[in-house]
This record gives sequence, structure tokens and C-alpha cells, in this order.
Amino acid sequence: MKKKVVSILLATSMVATFAGCGSDPAPAAEAPAAEEAPAAEEEAPEAETPAAEEEAPAADDGAASGDLAYSGNISIMHFSTSEESEGNGGSDGFRTCLANWQNEHGSITLDEEVLANDDYKTQIATRAAADDLPDVFLLQGMNTISWAGQGLVYDLTDSIKNSPYAGDYNMDYLVPFTADGKYYAYPALTGGTCTVVIYDEAMWKEAGFDSFPTTWADVEKAAEYFSGQGIDTIAFGNSGQWQMNSCFVSCLGYQYTGTQWFSDIIAGTGNFEAPEFVAALTETQRLFHDTNIFNKDFNAVSNEDAREYYISGDAAAFIGGNWDASYIQATLEGDPKKDTTKFAVLPQAADATKYEKFQNIGLGYGMAISAKAASDPDKLAACIDLCQYLTGPAFSEYVGANYALAGFCSSDVDLSAFDQYTQDFYNFSYVDNKGCEIYDSYVDGSVWSVLNTEMQEMVNGDKDPATVAADTQAAYKAYLGQ
Repeated sequence: MKKKVVSILLATSMVATFAGCGSDPAPAAEAPAAEEAPAAEEEAPEAETPAAEEEAPAADDGAASGDLAYSGNISIMHFSTSEESEGNGGSDGFRTCLANWQNEHGSITLDEEVLANDDYKTQIATRAAADDLPDVFLLQGMNTISWAGQGLVYDLTDSIKNSPYAGDYNMDYLVPFTADGKYYAYPALTGGTCTVVIYDEAMWKEAGFDSFPTTWADVEKAAEYFSGQGIDTIAFGNSGQWQMNSCFVSCLGYQYTGTQWFSDIIAGTGNFEAPEFVAALTETQRLFHDTNIFNKDFNAVSNEDAREYYISGDAAAFIGGNWDASYIQATLEGDPKKDTTKFAVLPQAADATKYEKFQNIGLGYGMAISAKAASDPDKLAACIDLCQYLTGPAFSEYVGANYALAGFCSSDVDLSAFDQYTQDFYNFSYVDNKGCEIYDSYVDGSVWSVLNTEMQEMVNGDKDPATVAADTQAAYKAYLGQ
């Protein structure tokens, strides 16, 4: 069975306003208010091991445009460490293609700076503040407008439109990397969900549920059983603060707000104090603070720690992203628990009526080029070639064949070559569920820093949702210069 990796539909109003579709679209709308990056790829981790049962082909050698005139060094900064590439299809594909490109261009030396994900975010921001960005680097959507406005990143609009692979690009993925109608990065790594409930079907059947509940009320009922067994119902880790935003609230929020509220936030006309968003925060506080659904140390442990609770059987479910699904698959290889691991969307809140049965999905990083690299036309051409290769057919075919994942370029995926776990997750991600935007793929990081920090206090019971919303709105208005 072959399935074409199809474009995940963005919220309808967003697509109409901010991005074109097809092989020759117009640039995304003029300056959405801001943009950030997600977690759907965002976060580190995963134990490699290709998911396919039969050995899949390696990434195709050869660069985007053949021989290059440039001879010398290109500095590149990224977070695809060898540890992260173990099971993370996007990082494995990135490292594989990077090595292939280097092998094909012996006259060019890639000076790599490879950092862990959290360290990368800190260091790239420091480099940007010092106007000392590497020649090529991973740009988060949340930094696009600010860094483009400062003249730090090169305008890639023409190179993207004229790329030899333009006809296969999923142009919707360009939205976070657009400012004033111009494109500043090639969307990189793999498109995947930031919010998936990974659960042990056998454990939930013991609790009286044939599948993961569709409402929080039923999850609370199950929690009574699991608590009696000394097991956490759902494991979650928020020590890094981004997890509550990327992996929970940006999905739960759509149940309350629908699509228009976030479209307005992106456009610079939104309101974090809107009653529907405050209601989403209120439900988040209730679930984490007032029930016994989650592990008590959720604010003290990382995303990686929490998924170990699931792997070890200390939790009946776990909420994370596509990177976690890959890691869990590789870790459970040969364990019967892998066969009983299934996937579900976030349960529906009782007082939410706008959005049902969906997940948030996207590409949070893009390959960008420092504006300074443009001073040498031959070097610039080599940097563009590198970016096109790392996000083009060679990458997409590798991650599709080895992991059943999709990137910026479309590719065919033969699902029959994969085990049931991989097929199930592919269908969860690309076929069975509607998609919505990941909040922190858009809007400046200064806004999310306030929301993320205060939500951590909120779910501890130390701050009320209305105050969190008001403080976030103040940060939003400050960013907009209002």
C-alpha cells in the first residue's frame, strides 16, 4: 500500500490569509504579527533504529545543483547530535544528508557546531544578539520577523520559488518563516505532531476502557483505578516550560477558541485575555492541579524523564510529540509492550465546543542563511545548495523510507514495509486527524517566555489563569510596540 504524504491542512482561515499552496504559490501574507517555533520537532531525543522491517535505501548522494564554484569553509550550527539522532528520524536524516553533501563537495569544509536542543536555542539567540550568526543555521519560526527586521537573515524567497524541487514543496510549512511576504528559511527536519497521547492498550483494558477515553471525565474515572494500582494515569514533563505550551495548551486551546482566535494572535490583533482562552487555561489548571491524572512531579521532570515512566510501566499513558513516539518505539523493540502501545488525540474538555478530534502539527525549524554570507556570491550559492539538499528529495526519501515521516518535500511512503506501530503512527499523524497550529511556532519568544513561565506557576496553583492571560497580553502588546 502506497500513500502520498499529503499536506496537513492548516486552520482554514490561516491558510487563506498566510500561505499559498501548490508548486508556485504567492508568498505568505504580509507580516503576520509574529512567529515562533514548535515543539513538534523541536525537542530533542529519540533512539534511532529504522522503523522499516526491511532495510531502506540510504539518502541519495549528489547535491541540489551539481558542481559549485565555492572553495572554502561554511559554518553550520544545529542540534542534531549523535544522541538525538538515535531514533529521531528527522535528526538521523539531517545528519545523514549533511554527511553525504560534505562527501560530494571535497573543496568545501563544513565547520559544524552541534549542541543539545536547549543549549542550541540559547546559543543561537546569543549569536544573533551579537550579529554573529553562522553561515547556515536552524531558524525557529518565533525569531523570523525579529531577525529578518534586523537584517540578520538572508531573503530566500527567490531561491525557494526557483528551487529545482519547488514543485514538491509543501508551501504551507513556510508560514512560520515568512515576514513581510518574504521567505527566510527552508522548513527543515520532519513534520510531526506535538501532541499525541501514547498509551498502553492492555493497561487501559484492565481499567475498563477498550481504548483511550475521549473525555477528561472518563480519564478521571480511570485515574481512580490506576491510583489504586500505584500507577500514574498520564506521565507528563514540564521542567523545560515549553512542554505545557507546545504539547498541551496549544492543542487544548483550540477546543475552546477554534481557529479564528489564533489567526488574530498571529495577525497582531489578538487578545490573550479573551474569555475562551482564559477558559482553556482554567481547564489546564484544573487537570494538573485539582485531579490525580498526572504524575505529581510533572513540573520537576523533563519530557524525556516522563516518557521513561511510560516505558517502565509506571504510567499508563504519556503525552508528548512525534520524537517521543520514535524513541519509545526504538526502546520497546522486542518488548510485548510495543504491540500494545497505541495513539490517541487529547481528550475533549466538557465545556469546550469549537474543535474536536485533532492534533497540532507542523515544522518548527528552517534552514536559514546569515545575511553576511551573501557578501560572497559563490559562498552564498553553496549555502543555498546545502539548504536545498538538507530539505529536498534526498532527505524526504530517506526519512520516508526509514521512518515513514514527511518533510518539506513530498514523497511516497510504502507503509507495507513498516511494522504496525509505524503504520498506526503514520495514520495518526497524516491521515486520521485534523491538524491545527502549534502556538509556539508563531509569535515572538518574549511572549511565550511569559506564558510558559507563568503557566508553570499556574498549574502549581500559585497563579490564577486570568492573571496569566493578562501578563501574556501585556508581553504581546509590548512586542507589537503598543
